[in-house]
Amino acid sequence: MSRYTLENRRFVIGGVAVAIVTVYIIRLFTLQLMSDDYKKNADSNAFLKKVEFPSRGAIYDRNGQLLVYNQPAYDIMVVMNEAKGRIDTTEFCNALGITKEFFIKRMDDIKNYAKNPGYSRFTQQLFMSQLSNEEFSNFQEKMFRFPGFYVQHRSIRQYQTSCGAHILGDVAEVSPADIEEDDYYQPGDYIGKLGVEKYYEKELRGEKGVQILLRDARGRIQGKYMDGAYDRQPVAGKDLTLSIDLKLQALGERLMEGKIGSIVAIDPQTGEVLAMVSAPSYDPRIMVGRSRSKNHRLLSRDAWKPLLNRSIMGMYPPGSTFKTSQALTYMTEGIVTPGTAFPCHRGFYCRGLHVGCHSHAAPISLVDAISTSCNAYFCWGLYYMMGNRSKYKNPFEAMNVWRDYMVSMGFGYKLGIDLPGEKRGMIPNAEYYDRNYRGSWNGLTIVSISIGQGEVTLTPLQIANLGATIANRGYYYTPHVVRKVQNMPLDTAYTHRHFTKANHRSYDYVVAGMRSSAMKGTCRALSRLPFEACGKTGTAQNHGRDHSVFMGFAPMNNPKIAVAVYVENGGWGADYGVPIGGLMMEQYINGKLSPAGEAIAESMQHRRIGYGPRFPGQERKAAAAKKAAAAKKAKAAKQSEADQQPKPVEAKSGEQQQ
Repeated sequence: MSRYTLENRRFVIGGVAVAIVTVYIIRLFTLQLMSDDYKKNADSNAFLKKVEFPSRGAIYDRNGQLLVYNQPAYDIMVVMNEAKGRIDTTEFCNALGITKEFFIKRMDDIKNYAKNPGYSRFTQQLFMSQLSNEEFSNFQEKMFRFPGFYVQHRSIRQYQTSCGAHILGDVAEVSPADIEEDDYYQPGDYIGKLGVEKYYEKELRGEKGVQILLRDARGRIQGKYMDGAYDRQPVAGKDLTLSIDLKLQALGERLMEGKIGSIVAIDPQTGEVLAMVSAPSYDPRIMVGRSRSKNHRLLSRDAWKPLLNRSIMGMYPPGSTFKTSQALTYMTEGIVTPGTAFPCHRGFYCRGLHVGCHSHAAPISLVDAISTSCNAYFCWGLYYMMGNRSKYKNPFEAMNVWRDYMVSMGFGYKLGIDLPGEKRGMIPNAEYYDRNYRGSWNGLTIVSISIGQGEVTLTPLQIANLGATIANRGYYYTPHVVRKVQNMPLDTAYTHRHFTKANHRSYDYVVAGMRSSAMKGTCRALSRLPFEACGKTGTAQNHGRDHSVFMGFAPMNNPKIAVAVYVENGGWGADYGVPIGGLMMEQYINGKLSPAGEAIAESMQHRRIGYGPRFPGQERKAAAAKKAAAAKKAKAAKQSEADQQPKPVEAKSGEQQQ
């Protein structure tokens, strides 16, 4: 029995010894062959891999005017394995003008894997970004005293103009989510956050380069490793040429000062966006440098939401501009003919339902209904379409046919513009009404959608695209703000024609109605223009004061521009929408405003609705505009020989009285 026990102990001891040896062998194998920790440590002592950032692509307007460019900047980088316990913290902080508390917190954040994913003590980490030339010069003189800290050259964005903030966007430091989504980025890199800077990030950013430097045992740079044989040169980002006309954009932003809303102008022949104004706006130049975070925070907290691009994110009732789409649908479906006339006794009356309308001659036919913006005509049209049993089985089928026409015109879905954040708006269908009315609804229940109210909402971009579609008599190109990417063809998505379900004949009558509106109807303020303009007003109902809306294009038979104007709480469409839309047409087609146009522009610029300039950059823009206006008047006064009153003021007074 004793001998058996001794034998068992021998096997147990032998097994333990074998297990220990096996563990050591596996660990040695892992350390020497599977793990690169020691290799990294050795390499970090011998090599310094210095990232070389590419120059980000510049951005120009359609006429070659530079909008966005690059300026040199400097980042302070740190290799934690080299810097640990080897610097005088007080002297370092004095050299950079920072506090010791900031230094400690920043070093802790760098080592925090949650805040700095992919952290390695052997590679360069961003300590401080975007030093000015003065800050860099002060630090460079003493840098040799701070082992582990290096200067990295990069460039930062500069914006040439205060215009186009929502289109251009801005650039900021990458977030952990950005790094996780794309392994191209490392902590401290920069990425487009808004506008074309974000949408065209991959084209603009270029490709990083790397320079491998050889160091001695004390960490001193000895030169390039293998004479640069393994270096990789950075590849510059591609330049962008926008479709935006800077002068037109500047005029639009000037006209929308002190207002809330949007202007969108499109070239119907190409789908190129000529101007996109969202008000209130901000100066893109405040979103550069280390103050960006502070300014972005102020903008995001502003009650007027200046960061919101209302042109593509604002979902509004289109009001009477939507009547043009109804006319196209009714005519193509055979619900009405050009000669069909409906009664209007200051509104639509049917089975106890009343929808009001302003005074005009009645009964009224299609062209005059568009010209005078008759509510009753389009309510009757929808009522008869929903109730037409000879053509549709029931209102459910008729409603979905109506919906298909709206979708074909670019409503209810995103148009696909090359900007982030576009909204789709709302076009109801039969299923929607079945859910909300439990299957009990008819043409009278939903009649408000025929005049652009009720459940229907569109973005200003969609309203402008409606104008472009009518100008083209039945098709549109997907709107886009980038005209050309350097050395790349334009995406075919922007060169393909989208045809609507409405026929060409119906478009001819709608154009006639819009031209009549410009000559003698609700858009008659356009009759002053020296070309054939077409327009349609809208007065969108609101809980407070109504919104002022306009949609139009010019010239009538050779369209070069389609415009939508939306001014929140602006009242009648003719109050703000028509004059602003007419000025945008005049500026683009003629290249400048006439004296009469300039007088109207100055009047519009100083008419404010509901708020003053309260957000960063707007005060500066308002002050600059005021200074420019004063200088212009002073020049006019100096040139006047007749009297000391500035001629533009006299002209403006006369024009306004007329």
